[in-house]
This record gives sequence, C-alpha cells and structure tokens, in this order.
Amino acid sequence: MIMITGGAFQGKKEYAKKRFGFSNEDILNGGSCDLDAVFNAKCVTDYQLTVKRLLEENADPNEFTRRLCRENSDAVIIINEIGGGIIPIEKSERIWREETGRAGCIIAENSREVIRLVCGIPVKIKG
Repeated sequence: MIMITGGAFQGKKEYAKKRFGFSNEDILNGGSCDLDAVFNAKCVTDYQLTVKRLLEENADPNEFTRRLCRENSDAVIIINEIGGGIIPIEKSERIWREETGRAGCIIAENSREVIRLVCGIPVKIKG
C-alpha cells in the first residue's frame, strides 16, 4: 500500500496519475464510490470522505480501514490532512476529524511508502 497525503488542492491526485500511470477510471472517489469497490481499487482518493460516509452509516471506520489494508495491500490511498486549523464547533465534525486521523495512522502503518504533497512537491516521509 502507498499513502499520499497533504492539504486540499495540493496536487495529490495528479501526482498519483503521473507517478503510477493511473487513468481517471483507475481512481475511485471515496466520497461517492460503492464502498465495497475500495477493496479492489487501484487508487482511492478523498479517503477522508469515505470515513465521513462510514460515520454517517454508523459503521466503524477503523475496522473498515484495517480490512482495506488486509484485502487491498497494493492500493494507493489518497487522504487529505483535515486536522489542522480551527477546531469545529459541531461535535460530528470533531469526531470526523479524529476518526480520519486514526484511519490515516492505520493506512500509514500498513503502507510501504507515505508521501506528503506540499504545493505540488512530493516529500517522502516513509519508505
């Protein structure tokens, strides 16, 4: 597994397409795809939105993420860093940020490589 992270609009998806030769069809959007499809996907973008959807369905995002790591260890997972900045007033938004951070830790732990994009520049932080 390879994890690509960074803030919003930092070029994560374009980096994955260029580095791994993915087409648009190879990349699932975690905010709208069939959740079962991530277990066979080459690449999943916006994994933070997958976490949000799981929380809305009262599913455990940590268990889902562990299953993803077990069943699709060759996937490239793109996840936005959403934990910085002002702490949201709404409890559900705070829970989402916390659970996204936990999911990111699980993915990073199970990844052979972790790349953070800053202003479109990849910085390898693992592997």
